[in-house]
Amino acid sequence: MKSTANTHVHGHSILGERGELIFALAAGVTYAAGMAAEYLLSAPPWAPLVLFAATFFFGGFFTMRTAIATVLRGRFEVDFLMLVAAVGAAAVGKWAEGSVLLFLFSLGHALEEYVMGRAKRSIEALAELAPSAAVVRGGDGAVREVDVADLAVGDVVVVLPNSRLAADGVVVAGASSVDESSVTGESIPVEKSALIGATVDGAPVHEAHRVFAGTVNGSGVMDVLVTSRAADSMLARVITMVREADTQKSPTQRFIDRFQLFYVPAVLAAVFGVLVVGMVALTEPFADSFYRAMVVLVAASPCALAIATPSAVLAGVARAAQAGVLAKGGGPLETLGRVRSVAFDKTGTLTWGLPRVTDIVAADPASRAELIATVHAVESYSDHPLATAITRDLTPLFPGAGTMSARRVTEVNSVTGRGITASVDGHPTEVGNLTMFGELEADGLPAHIAGIVDDLHARGRTTMIVRHAGTYLGVVGVMDTPRAEAAPVIARLRALGIEDVVLISGDHQRVADAVAADMGLDAAHGGLLPEDKVPVIGRLGGRSGTAMVGDGVNDAPAMVNSSVGIAMGASGSAVALETADVALMVDDIGRLPFAVALSRRTARIIRQNLTFALLIVAALVPATLIGLPIGPAVFIHEGSTLLVVANALRLLRFRRGAEHEGIDHEVRPVRDQRT
Repeated sequence: MKSTANTHVHGHSILGERGELIFALAAGVTYAAGMAAEYLLSAPPWAPLVLFAATFFFGGFFTMRTAIATVLRGRFEVDFLMLVAAVGAAAVGKWAEGSVLLFLFSLGHALEEYVMGRAKRSIEALAELAPSAAVVRGGDGAVREVDVADLAVGDVVVVLPNSRLAADGVVVAGASSVDESSVTGESIPVEKSALIGATVDGAPVHEAHRVFAGTVNGSGVMDVLVTSRAADSMLARVITMVREADTQKSPTQRFIDRFQLFYVPAVLAAVFGVLVVGMVALTEPFADSFYRAMVVLVAASPCALAIATPSAVLAGVARAAQAGVLAKGGGPLETLGRVRSVAFDKTGTLTWGLPRVTDIVAADPASRAELIATVHAVESYSDHPLATAITRDLTPLFPGAGTMSARRVTEVNSVTGRGITASVDGHPTEVGNLTMFGELEADGLPAHIAGIVDDLHARGRTTMIVRHAGTYLGVVGVMDTPRAEAAPVIARLRALGIEDVVLISGDHQRVADAVAADMGLDAAHGGLLPEDKVPVIGRLGGRSGTAMVGDGVNDAPAMVNSSVGIAMGASGSAVALETADVALMVDDIGRLPFAVALSRRTARIIRQNLTFALLIVAALVPATLIGLPIGPAVFIHEGSTLLVVANALRLLRFRRGAEHEGIDHEVRPVRDQRT
């Protein structure tokens, strides 16, 4: 109905939150009564006039308040135009026409506020999720109930079965499953367990121990160490950011706002021109020319144009938040739909962020079992991340539990940056990298072992050579493996129109190349420091808009310099929420195509709304000039505004998976290289 630049004066102070709707309905009653008194009943002549005057009061009350507020700021907008048209109609004796204009305008505005409020209420309802009280366990073990606002960092809250969590924190006792859909959009409950020795020092905590305010506990009982006050909880930050998102306008909305600054005065000038031409050139009576000018004023008012973009943006932001995708306003949401390039960080984004055993290559196929048992026995005595990966991934390969205990390991010695040596069953054993064996072997590795190492290095593996009792048993390859969903996600992005998908990583170039080749990426840039990623983003953005997907911490420079920065797993990182333009609240890269598809759909609906609004104005103005009366003009004008809003609200029903529709490509399955 009006530009969102307006400071709308809501009817909350009169008859409560629905005051404007009540006044609009009252205007409808008095208008209908006035029409009945004038045309159907034998009422005195003054009765219709009184009833139409009442319609002017009820229908024009909120319109006048808003018009006065905008005029005092030096702006002439839609509310002012409608008020002038209604008063002008009354001035020439067209009280019924002025009444129907104010009735329909006020009703349309009230309904618009209601349907627009649906999008806001879907997010504002989050504020009611957190309970008002919490049960706190004291140092002596006694429990007491306190207001959530009084919870302090370091308090221990008792979470009962099937209750909502009162604060962000870390589970320190008990175990349960927690429904986190209100914060992350994840529909499947997440298993939670206690983290022994947890503190509030802000160190990263695995999601298996981390909980959020407003989420719902399952059947277990947990003690939660509070890590954030109520005002600083993840739920509170999400609500604040969504509220602020409504004020961050998209590029299209900023253009429309600038356009209206010139359009509305131009309409007023055109209306004055119609009045003058009618009186001077056509020698019409003043009343006829003035009436025509008022009808033109109604037809040319940009109500639908003003609401076309903000209604779609608000619905899109709300729908994204429901699915666990937080867009910081219309700008990032609309911009994401325009990007043609996506740059991914590797570790923790396209890959799991954990080393996995990918290859076990025995020097002799008959010695494979010996290779596995030996490397497992030695690495069991090391706490290195690669050793942890080996013991974790190789344990299931043992044919029986006795095989592990059968190996007697002594004289263990860790060689920093190279590997580990030990005595296994009384024989010297070495497990290490190429550097270690280059120092041990003056003549170099045997040709067949060197060939295995070279092949694994070419495929991005980190290698560990195993020698036992002077005999080379083989080589174990370890790599941060790709997520199973990464390749299908990239294929879906291409189907959505993304032209360039690249990898930018701090890992060695050969590792980046291996990951890119496995996933079908266009290019890989390895060996980059955080600041080195910025020029890569700049080169991609030179051809088209670029989105950077990372964790929001070490990728912050690249995210800030991209068209849209997208943070993965932002529910666990305040830095990610602050840095990114769009935040995927859970560690699920599969939500990225949904976010892109939703932004594309939002942009499409914005274009539909703008086209429809402009066509209505283009058709109505000539029609009024050749005699279309004010009644039909008002109906068409107000109806177009409601249709624009209804079209925008379709975004609230945009479902996850809709981005798959119409995709006829074949998604290449990811080869599982883990043993």
